Amino acid sequence: SYIPQYGGYCSFAVSKGFTTSIRPNNWEIVDGKLYLNYNSASYRNWAKKQKENIAKGDANWPDVLAK
Repeated sequence: SYIPQYGGYCSFAVSKGFTTSIRPNNWEIVDGKLYLNYNSASYRNWAKKQKENIAKGDANWPDVLAK
């Protein structure tokens, strides 16, 4: 079983500095970690620069929760 990254919030949103909910059919496992996204468009945008967006998301987490 996998624990969602970023508290289960949308990975693309967290990479951009905010949070939003997800839909369960927009996800990917990268290096053994589960990343969820709001919809197919946010997933595609996140996946275009996946490594960069993961690094940005990691840098923004958990500070985005204060916004």
